[in-house]
Amino acid sequence: MKTSSPAGIAILLANRTYPKVTDIVKLRSTSLTVALAAVALAALAANNNIVEEVAWMVGDQPIYKSEIEEAYQQMLYEKTPINGDPYCIIPEQLALEKLFLHQADIDTVEVQESMVTQAVEQRINYLISNLGSKEKVEEYFRKPLAEFRQQMSESMRNQYRVQEVQRNISKDLKVTPSDVRRYFSSLPEDSIPFIPMQVEAEIISVNPKIPQQEIDDVKARLRDYADRVNRGESEFSTLAILYSEDGSSVRGGEIGFMGRGHLEPEYAAVAFNLNDPKKVSKIVETQYGYHIIQLIEKRGDRINTRHILLRPKVSDSELTNSLNRLDSLRTEINNGKFTFEEATVVSQDKDTRNNHGQMVNPENNTIRFEMSQLPQEVAKKISTMEVGDISEAFVMKDPKRDRDIVALVKLTARIPAHKANLSDDYQVIKGMYENAAKQKMVDEWIKKKINDTYVRIEDNWVDCEFRNPGWIKIRK
Repeated sequence: MKTSSPAGIAILLANRTYPKVTDIVKLRSTSLTVALAAVALAALAANNNIVEEVAWMVGDQPIYKSEIEEAYQQMLYEKTPINGDPYCIIPEQLALEKLFLHQADIDTVEVQESMVTQAVEQRINYLISNLGSKEKVEEYFRKPLAEFRQQMSESMRNQYRVQEVQRNISKDLKVTPSDVRRYFSSLPEDSIPFIPMQVEAEIISVNPKIPQQEIDDVKARLRDYADRVNRGESEFSTLAILYSEDGSSVRGGEIGFMGRGHLEPEYAAVAFNLNDPKKVSKIVETQYGYHIIQLIEKRGDRINTRHILLRPKVSDSELTNSLNRLDSLRTEINNGKFTFEEATVVSQDKDTRNNHGQMVNPENNTIRFEMSQLPQEVAKKISTMEVGDISEAFVMKDPKRDRDIVALVKLTARIPAHKANLSDDYQVIKGMYENAAKQKMVDEWIKKKINDTYVRIEDNWVDCEFRNPGWIKIRK
């Protein structure tokens, strides 16, 4: 088994208990406290003169007293509540991480480096913003930024790998309506969740026409970048950092290894035909804008590329024209010429158009939204509307393509806040059942893994009530 990093351990400890399956999909919401805990340990380690002593052995991997002390000091530093004896809680968390990472090695679990890099850069940029400069980040964590970045990358990579193992453990779960009903009937009254006010809405959206001159200007810029790279005058990655309008710009445009199915069809068609990493592709148009692509590496049916994305901008006059057109459409709907649902044939968002305008919540795949889950501009309109009202036309950012679009929205239902029930909140309760069932599967896996793994706990560390049974096997 590979040794896990103190930084990765700190992420787990900052949450106080091992990450549950229910938390797997919430990785993007990792708090600043967790981020700080994940990267500050080495700063403390550098200043702690702790005698190196093995406390636990898990398989062939030791857990050192210094690791436990460093993690404990960091929890105190972060004022993280500790529910129990830290010298029992902390080593158990370290041991659990080793079990999951060992399974990740067996299963050859890989992580997209682009995903790791993006998460790390987001945290580093946040810290720079809060502390004031790169130099202050280095001073705060007492290490060069490059070393700091490498340590955080390792911790994030381990966290993603652990979560993928947990997903694999519970991926075959099957849920039936009778399972959900039995689960709900068994819930104590004080465990039934309170559902905040929710809404259902329909939308019509159109894409204002982009002037041809704007498109020509964007293509000219991309051709210039491609020529500079092909002539050896500039590095593609440098131009991507400077000019690309995609989130991958912080990584020099690199998007990581992906198969055809994970790429836009137009992008994949060009990318998989590239053979020379020193050359740049022709201009490629996708729904997100215009790209140029550079090959990094091919591995079987997957490819790693970097790209520069430019999005042509919509002119103010075209926005005004689109607003006027949709306001005229709203007037015709209100005058009874046709219904909102019939009018959705003019919508240019295929997902909602094919669903008669019905908005679907991407967080839970239901048609209900809490106000905070709606696009900001839609929530602002709906907040003052009555059920059945149709908004005036407004400009909003397309959440998928990050470009200005114009929309009408109709409020079709408003569900007051209430205690969950099966008839109104089946999907919520089903999600609760799935999470509980998945956690049970993970707990059972942990129990078996502990039983099948060589574990030795030194005498000074055995007087504990561990969360998971089976750890104590051999005393020296």
